Amino acid sequence: MPEAPKDYNLVEQNRKILDFIEDVTSNADQVQKNVLSEILSSNANVEYLRRHGLNGQTDRNTFKKLLPVISYEDLQPDINRIANGDTSPILCSKPISEFLTSSGTSGGERKLMPTIEEELGRRSLLYSLLMPVMSQFVPGLENGKGIPNETVLCPDSYQSMYSQLLCGLCQNKEVLRVGAVFASGLIRAIRFLEKHWTLLCNDIRTGAINAEITDVSVRESVMKILKPDPKLADFIQVECGKKSWQGIITRLWPNTKYVDVIVTGTMSQYIPTLDYYSNGLPLVCTMYASSECYFGVNLNPLCKPSEVSYTLIPTMCYYEFLPVNRANENDALPSSNRSLNDKEQQDLVELVDVKLGQEYELVVTTYAGLYRYRVGDVLRVAGFKNKAPQFNFVCRKNVVLSIDSDKTDEVELQNAMKNAVTHLIPFDATVSEYTSYADTTTIPGHYVLYWELTLNGTTQIPPCVFEDCCLAIEESLNSVYRQGRVSDKSIGPLEIKIVEQGTFDKLMDYAISLGASINQYKTPRCVKFAPVVELLNSRVASSYFSPKCPKWVPGHKQWINNNNNQN
Repeated sequence: MPEAPKDYNLVEQNRKILDFIEDVTSNADQVQKNVLSEILSSNANVEYLRRHGLNGQTDRNTFKKLLPVISYEDLQPDINRIANGDTSPILCSKPISEFLTSSGTSGGERKLMPTIEEELGRRSLLYSLLMPVMSQFVPGLENGKGIPNETVLCPDSYQSMYSQLLCGLCQNKEVLRVGAVFASGLIRAIRFLEKHWTLLCNDIRTGAINAEITDVSVRESVMKILKPDPKLADFIQVECGKKSWQGIITRLWPNTKYVDVIVTGTMSQYIPTLDYYSNGLPLVCTMYASSECYFGVNLNPLCKPSEVSYTLIPTMCYYEFLPVNRANENDALPSSNRSLNDKEQQDLVELVDVKLGQEYELVVTTYAGLYRYRVGDVLRVAGFKNKAPQFNFVCRKNVVLSIDSDKTDEVELQNAMKNAVTHLIPFDATVSEYTSYADTTTIPGHYVLYWELTLNGTTQIPPCVFEDCCLAIEESLNSVYRQGRVSDKSIGPLEIKIVEQGTFDKLMDYAISLGASINQYKTPRCVKFAPVVELLNSRVASSYFSPKCPKWVPGHKQWINNNNNQN
């Protein structure tokens, strides 16, 4: 028989993958039950489960009764033993093949997440779902060209970025999508291109790679693609030499169909910048994953960024959900670092039992040896795919500013930032990056925001404008914060520190030097680690304080009115 056409095989393969999604989401609860049983039976004799008296039992009720909900700090002694060479089955019956570092760098610590060889297969499975889903909306993606792995895996951030851009430019007509893990990473790449396009053009013109690229494997992989092309070099030179870089992505890569990048959570602040550079191409968030485990996919990838929801795939791990109430601004998000009380432990619900519109903290049990582990993400139920819930990503739970009884999460901080930066619009200035710090060295303590600006206008911004920005942020924060400022006097005036250009690149370089992955790195929205604070403070060009207290009135207005009526 003649061989089946390639297109037919691809269509058939895609159909099978889409059928798999239908099957596991239709039978989500049974799949979850099987996953937990499989994890517990294969790891029945590991030290951690024996420590908690599970004794080989695999049913949900016993598991939930005996196993506590934990955070990284609870597990750190065991992880340190493994990292220091203990090969006994502490968390998992299978050997820990490697540790993945968490992208969270706000505390300056490297969280090591254990993984096993077979986990690669599960992660590959989730990746295999992406193109069949995407192909339903954007045909022809299988014809695109990729980038050599050596350029992506290169540990030197300059050489990695340079070589990836060089390969992308050499194949500019064959590039069908551009992207990075996080939106901030793609914007860094564009700024890198702005700074180094003349060198890249020279390489393309001559067919020889820049001598600054010294990694042998990178040079060899790039030279398989790089050929002398003066015409292409001229084209890139003309486009990059123009005053405006609006639409530069579609100008340099004209066949790009979408931008593959995470723009949910705090990454949404980069949407206007990405729209500017991409001429409004679809911004596609394809998957939801972390160092702990890969979780789910976006089944409607061309939706608006504000509407992105991820369908959790029931085969990836065993999911539980801790209800979160952020509606009452006096209720702080329970820290992921403290143990849950008995009632909170009992409140956890199954994957299929979550409620539409409710927010939850994600808790997972993985094949690699995490048991009832708090990931730290807050998710909101947006809908269902058959029996499997679809979630909006809301925020990271343990990224907060706090001086006294106040608690400010990253969503609230970002919304406050949006209100503040409107004061910069008349000066054609924007905040390109920011982070924050709860400074308790002053009495009282106060919030500090570090801003790196992009200045497009020629008019100097007067100090009063930055002071207005400080006040706008304070006015946008919750009533607990404002009460601390106005009534309790437990919080000092908010401070904005303007840092030199390139400061946040230095911050990234420092995080990478501590072991953070360049591909996973994102700017921390709150910093605590002393060397990071020192780095930021060493590059402060000017600072400004809120000129007055924000508006605040006591709560329980009805009670106040009643009292007034009685007097």
